[in-house]
Amino acid sequence: MKTSRRKFIESSLKTAVLTTIGTPLVIKSASAYTSGIVPATALQFSQVKLPYAYNALEPNIDATTMEIHYTKHHAAYVKNVNEAIAADKIAYGSEKDFFANASKLSPKAKNNGGGVWNHNFFWEVMAPSAGGAPTGKIADAINGSFSSFDKFKEQFTAAAMGRFGSGWAWLVSDGGKLKIGSTPNQDNPLMDNAEIKGTPVLGLDVWEHAYYLKYQNKRNEYVANWWNVVNWNEVGKRLG
Repeated sequence: MKTSRRKFIESSLKTAVLTTIGTPLVIKSASAYTSGIVPATALQFSQVKLPYAYNALEPNIDATTMEIHYTKHHAAYVKNVNEAIAADKIAYGSEKDFFANASKLSPKAKNNGGGVWNHNFFWEVMAPSAGGAPTGKIADAINGSFSSFDKFKEQFTAAAMGRFGSGWAWLVSDGGKLKIGSTPNQDNPLMDNAEIKGTPVLGLDVWEHAYYLKYQNKRNEYVANWWNVVNWNEVGKRLG
């Protein structure tokens, strides 16, 4: 009789403990759903699908360079920035906010985040059977800002050639005015501490890994041939 009574008391105590511990958890969970609050999801960078085959931009950009550039360099930036976001507990909800606070980020987060965004942009402003002179609103904007397309090309080429070491040349829209400049490493004009600020309209990667297999140290030849693959239709869309 005593044994049965002891078991009954022990069983009752366990039930009471579980109920006491479990009740607040259930209430808290229900409250989260009924209030409409959804836990925030950390920003994740991703790699756009390459819009063409690796060999589609030949002979201007060779297939081997394109494949290594996309599957090795670009993919590594994606992996590294997402690791940094998790490790640094970065809470920005968009790429725009991320870059607007670039000066506050760790070097790993900033450099690799820029590397992802810059390359996603770069792939899309190129296309096979493209190049030539632009038409429509982008042509009008270039002529209005630089007098002529030839003068624009000359200035943009100078920005690409004048960037010492690794970096990018950019055409940006700033308050309706087009400007040309460059940034070092994987910086871009969206960053709060960028050397040139504005909405990117056209960008050129002048890191050696973008051209060395085909052009070796001849950046000038790479830049000259790159004009043959500029996707002016996409550039026009970026202008808005």
